[in-house]
Amino acid sequence: MNCIVTAGPTFEPLDDVRRLTNFSTGRLGTELANFLAARGHKVTLFIGESSTYAGERKASSVKTFSTTADLRAKLKSFSGKKVDAIFHAAAVSDFAFGQIFSETKAGEFSTQKSTKKISTRKGTLLVELLPTPKIIAELRGWFPKTKIVGWKFEADGVRADALRAAAKQLADCATNFCVANGPAYGKGFNLVSADAQKHLADAQKLFTDLEKI
Repeated sequence: MNCIVTAGPTFEPLDDVRRLTNFSTGRLGTELANFLAARGHKVTLFIGESSTYAGERKASSVKTFSTTADLRAKLKSFSGKKVDAIFHAAAVSDFAFGQIFSETKAGEFSTQKSTKKISTRKGTLLVELLPTPKIIAELRGWFPKTKIVGWKFEADGVRADALRAAAKQLADCATNFCVANGPAYGKGFNLVSADAQKHLADAQKLFTDLEKI
């Protein structure tokens, strides 16, 4: 089967030397890609440039991405190709930078002009955060016949909250499955579909069930 796995974080630049990102290491997606490749599948791994996991990458093809827009464009470029399954485990940034305001005098701010390195000598900066487009919401339009698995990593709440968030992703994005995990879910994973939920104790059990899809 021809599979795509996304892994690791995107980042959004503040200027040429600073960025907004998250703590994703890229390990889970990389190990899933390795598992599928070892089982004989043709795997394209999209891995974030900021991923810190240094393990071996055994996918047939490995491509890096930087920003949310970069990952979006690279995934969309595969829309005309035969793709049997997409495992979208990348931790896409929820926000990008909008306008930036620098302090002109105590309590007063003006719009900061674009520059390669924003100076902090003037004091406090205020930064607008804008939501980034949800790539997973667009996958079904690009890949109408592909099995699509999303991820829902929830940090706040309890297990029931994580499962509700996973079910909502399925409904909103027309995906086939969603993997729920994170501190809200607790240990292990849950593979959620429209009509079932299945707890999986560890990553290897998760990978085995994902391959069965």
